[in-house]
Amino acid sequence: MARPRKFNEQDVIAAAHRQFNETGYHGTSVDDLSRATGLSKGSLYGAFGDKEALFQRVFDEYCTASDESASVRLEGPEDRALDRLRDWLQAPEGSTDRRGCLLAKTTAELAWENDAIAARSLAAHEVLLDSCRQLVEQAQRAGHIDPEADAEALGGLILATHRGLEALAKAGVETKTRNRIADAAIDSIALPVSRPSSRQ
Repeated sequence: MARPRKFNEQDVIAAAHRQFNETGYHGTSVDDLSRATGLSKGSLYGAFGDKEALFQRVFDEYCTASDESASVRLEGPEDRALDRLRDWLQAPEGSTDRRGCLLAKTTAELAWENDAIAARSLAAHEVLLDSCRQLVEQAQRAGHIDPEADAEALGGLILATHRGLEALAKAGVETKTRNRIADAAIDSIALPVSRPSSRQ
């Protein structure tokens, strides 16, 4: 009869996530994970399998959370869709976290060598792209973006801007500069009547 676990699985996943996000997949050892989670190697292996299996679990849960956040951004009045896109691009003033998101970091590190990671990354990015497209379409129906514009292309522009802003954040570019870029990106797709909502 198996002994009951004496740890909270989600707490372990969260600790492993922090470790992988700080040091990457290849830069993280099982000893690192043991220290981060407070579990022995045997307990880690017994509960989650090897390092790759644990990482797959962490990455999949992160991507699932990203998918859910993308769905939440679609909620709300259509005449605020452009503001929701702007909010997604904007960073809180004084933000100093330069680690970046696990999706972007893992895609850069592992997608070229791991088919499962590549497939999950692609699926997550497709959800993000689709949510951006839908928000653009909402803004078009609200009269804030040219209704004849290519919503999918504009959604892709927003997603590419978001990924680029994250890279700038990791490089240490100050928040004020990044938020000016975010405003410029939104203002570039908005009809002139919609631009006064841009934050100063």
